[in-house]
Amino acid sequence: MSADGAVIDVEGLTKSFGKFQALKGLDLRVERGQVHGFLGPNGAGKSTTIRVLLGLLNADGGRVRLLDGDPWHDVVALHRRLAYVPGDVSLWPGMSGGEAIDLLGALRGGIDERRRADLVERFELDPTKRGRQYSKGNRQKVAIVAALASDVELLILDEPTSGLDPLMEAVFQEVIGEAKERGVTVLLSSHILTEVEALADRISIIRDGKVVETGTLDQLRGHARTSIHAVLERLPDTTTGAAQLWAELPVLQDVYLDGNRLTASVDSARITEAMTALTRYGFASLTVASPSLESLFLSHYENDEASRGAR
Repeated sequence: MSADGAVIDVEGLTKSFGKFQALKGLDLRVERGQVHGFLGPNGAGKSTTIRVLLGLLNADGGRVRLLDGDPWHDVVALHRRLAYVPGDVSLWPGMSGGEAIDLLGALRGGIDERRRADLVERFELDPTKRGRQYSKGNRQKVAIVAALASDVELLILDEPTSGLDPLMEAVFQEVIGEAKERGVTVLLSSHILTEVEALADRISIIRDGKVVETGTLDQLRGHARTSIHAVLERLPDTTTGAAQLWAELPVLQDVYLDGNRLTASVDSARITEAMTALTRYGFASLTVASPSLESLFLSHYENDEASRGAR
């Protein structure tokens, strides 16, 4: 393990497929013992990054360190210390789920039998069925149980809950929290943003082959706007409505007034100033909503679409 505690340390990663450049100088750092969310739409470069980390692809350029090793040259040794769950699991058709769990665990250095039994029960998995008999969701369960029952240092999860119902999704969040308590590091790529929001200590957003923003959720929210919804007891003394309210309260942005119902936004750092200014009108009701991870994520791609449209 590197002295500074980075389990994954990637700098300037590049990878091309013919003329298509999938990764364009990507930087990614995952600290030991953290759950790190890795977000981006299809085609942004997430899967290519994960394949490089797993030693399935050799990078064209940049520096990649995984568990203080080189994923391309040290692939066998590293795979005994990590577990990978893809978004579409394939199992051996004639092998039972339990046999698959034990085999994968043996390849990773061993299974915690007590944890294995607990996970099988909590995920309501029948380990006696053959691989060909499992639905997509149950194939995912086999891979998740095998990964979490193994004594590994790193989990790389790429859409791991694809096909799981909401109850099993809740169980997944519980067991990832328990893995974190054991000191396991997790790289979690998921399209279920509420899942990442609930689990991740830090988040990296990838766009067009590069990480465009990284930090804790609070840090990312600090760069975004907070929504305000209020029913005012008094209105501006003018027929100009929202325009007058905006002029009197310049701290507000995107002001919309429907009767006495106000919708607006404010920079997260100026919420107290906005609340102080609004008290002159009184509140019948007030809702202040921090920006969700979904809104933070979409803002990067909406801005990108707008700029392409302008061009």
